[in-house]
Amino acid sequence: MKIDPRLRLRHLSTFLEVARTGSVVSASAELGVTQPAVSKTLKELESIVGVPLFDRRNRRLFLNASGVIFQRLGAAALNELDRAQTSARAAHRNISKLSVGALPTTATTLVPTAALDLQRLMPSCVLRVSTGPNWFLLSQLRAGALDIVVGRMADPDSMTGLTFQQLHAENVVAVVRHDHPLTCRPDSEAFLSYPLILPPSGAVIHQLVRSYLVSVGASDARPIFESVSLAFSRHILLESDAIWFISKGVIREELHNGLLRALDLDAPMLAGPVGISRRADEAASPEAEALIAALQNASKCG
Repeated sequence: MKIDPRLRLRHLSTFLEVARTGSVVSASAELGVTQPAVSKTLKELESIVGVPLFDRRNRRLFLNASGVIFQRLGAAALNELDRAQTSARAAHRNISKLSVGALPTTATTLVPTAALDLQRLMPSCVLRVSTGPNWFLLSQLRAGALDIVVGRMADPDSMTGLTFQQLHAENVVAVVRHDHPLTCRPDSEAFLSYPLILPPSGAVIHQLVRSYLVSVGASDARPIFESVSLAFSRHILLESDAIWFISKGVIREELHNGLLRALDLDAPMLAGPVGISRRADEAASPEAEALIAALQNASKCG
């Protein structure tokens, strides 16, 4: 079956940007074109494909079932074209590139350790590392902007078109500064007596932490800050009596050197899987395979 000759790269790039942002306004700003031009291109694409790709509700655009499929396969096709162009340009210099998304729990130790191993093995590979919330990185992965994402496994609805390979399991901990007045087994009243830093609603561990607080009778606890940022939260902890709920991997080094301390909880939070997410319909490049092997090795050693 031949591709419809009316289909152009601008149709794909416009569709993918609208799918990512959910807004014609935002997409037009990112693409540097007018809003009417974006709307016209979307109408052309839906006419070419022959089915609607979005549901339109309250001036927002949401991918329907056909749109989800077209996003996954269209992004893969556009990504392969970009890869072909980049590879052709870099072939004479023997340079390759790999784009990785790292959630906070893996960005402090696991990914840097594996990155150094990759650099020693493939010195001509340029590794681009991006950080951000899970939903954003998975969206970038699905759209082809990232090759792999390293972090906690998302909920099943967010894993459509993706695969997950577990590296290890990791606890969520409550951490404080090393000389915090709170001693080993805090109860719910203790939690309510100190300021809390909790993961925001977009974080993978948000519901886990909220469920834990309910289980210890602290369902009414309200945070003073919501963050999974190490740089921000570490400073707050060192300058206050705050308690931060975060994946252990984020603050592994701070725990090791004694800067921060994990509280001894009555009911420890269950571990969650940490691993590698990839597009299900795409074979890994040699660079990606090498990084995956380095991540597996770093996970075992860590």
